Amino acid sequence: MLGAMQDWNMVVSHLIDHAAREHGAREHVTRWADGTETRTDWAGIRRDALKMTQALRRLGIGKGDRIATLAMNHSRHLVSWYGAVGVGGVLHTVNPRLFDDQLDYIVNHAEDRVLLYDVAFQPIVDRMRSQWKTVEHYICYDPPAGSDVLGFEDWIGAEDGDTQWTQVAERDPCMLCYTSGTTGNPKGVLYEHRSTVLHAWTGLQPMAFDFDTQSVMLPVVPMFHAASWGLPWAGAMTGVKFVYSAVNEPKVLCDLMDREGVTHSAGVPTVWLAMFQHVDAEKRELPKLKQAVIGGSAAPRFMIERLMKAGIRVAHAWGMTETSPIGTVGAPTHDWDAKTFEQQVDMVQMQGRPTFGVELRTVSLDDMETELPRDGKSSGALQIRGPWIIKRYFKAEEDAARPDGWFDTGDVGIIHPDGTLQLTDRTKDVIKSGGEWISSVELENAAVGHPAVAEAAAVGMPHPRWDERPVLFVVRKAGADCCAQDIIDHLTPQVAKWWLPDAVEFVDDIPHTATGKISKKDLRARFADYRLEADA
Repeated sequence: MLGAMQDWNMVVSHLIDHAAREHGAREHVTRWADGTETRTDWAGIRRDALKMTQALRRLGIGKGDRIATLAMNHSRHLVSWYGAVGVGGVLHTVNPRLFDDQLDYIVNHAEDRVLLYDVAFQPIVDRMRSQWKTVEHYICYDPPAGSDVLGFEDWIGAEDGDTQWTQVAERDPCMLCYTSGTTGNPKGVLYEHRSTVLHAWTGLQPMAFDFDTQSVMLPVVPMFHAASWGLPWAGAMTGVKFVYSAVNEPKVLCDLMDREGVTHSAGVPTVWLAMFQHVDAEKRELPKLKQAVIGGSAAPRFMIERLMKAGIRVAHAWGMTETSPIGTVGAPTHDWDAKTFEQQVDMVQMQGRPTFGVELRTVSLDDMETELPRDGKSSGALQIRGPWIIKRYFKAEEDAARPDGWFDTGDVGIIHPDGTLQLTDRTKDVIKSGGEWISSVELENAAVGHPAVAEAAAVGMPHPRWDERPVLFVVRKAGADCCAQDIIDHLTPQVAKWWLPDAVEFVDDIPHTATGKISKKDLRARFADYRLEADA
């Protein structure tokens, strides 16, 4: 027997239709790189997306074709998200921070036919154009006056918007994002309409982004990174006001937050660190946010404490490109008000709990099979499954997930009895010393709490007796001074004695990936000849 309810395709075009119909006058603000500003609204976003759909059809673009963007955060980029899927195409957000060989690979691997880009990335386009064999059309979002390149507004301005979205099925693809490729070539993650709509619904929850009709969101997380954490899709569901900045300068961000009444923001830890430095130097208060979502890498305790003391709810989140990306989000627990401030910070410092639709488990690092208890102590390889979790990489012949759905995240973590996830490392970065595991992440987070430390990276180096021992690489803050013993003394009360690094090495910089994360691979390569003594 079948149910008696209506069929309703879960497709992305429903999101923008709803936003324009129910929240059409809700404003969008863009602060461009040259300091100018433009304003539109949800009705305008939909109108321009329909025009873009017409313009794409005129170019012969249709179902399944990939439309790439090489751009920062702005309303024209948002239009492209809906215009690309509106023609039945697949939106491919390209990370401009990737190296040329990676840009070459992903655009050709995706077989992008159209590329829309910011003029700031004109040098990349000029440099890569001859290598991008499949791209037929280039459109610039913000061409300079007098330029002969095709501008986005002129391109869609030739259309009237009197059209309909191309009809697609909810299992059809709508978006393509590539991993940062820390090992080998980047891998494509192909999202479908159904998974994207389910993920957007999840983002609305109070335990996630906590959006309502009064929310004003300034996303610092780039729209080219992990689907901008799903914010452009989720925001349409409640018609939030978006405030975009094409540059991530702390002064610009703070000024926009204060002036536009921003209530929500989202970004990686380095964003908040830069903001702290700005407000301290200018002797101004932090913006009056209601919520700050922090993801991408673990947030240091002092950062969480400072935001919470300013009255800002901190949602510490974990996810990855392969998870669309929401996996877990930190939210107040049922006994939140009974906890002390220190206990609350302890909770927020962890990565939160899975939303409905996500299942987590950890398995033994030794055999990658034995499931571990959720006891708040057992550390193992983290696996995940759910309706917006990857099954297979784009164009891959074999599934990335196991037959029972579990996907190996590459993270190491502990699951507490209440379901809270505490990440401790990456499987490739965890340090095994004398048969026991040491968390490089915990060492790093403890080290950056030292007032003279700007950044730290812990790496397991070969040891003749213990197999591996931790070495801590430290970048001092400008004008600050400290020695190795200062760092050891700072770490001693915070970690187990046998976790203390065998050496502290001061360096001018620590290498990062294109997404801003510490690149342990490059750090190991830089110090490939490093050796520890047997009696260290």
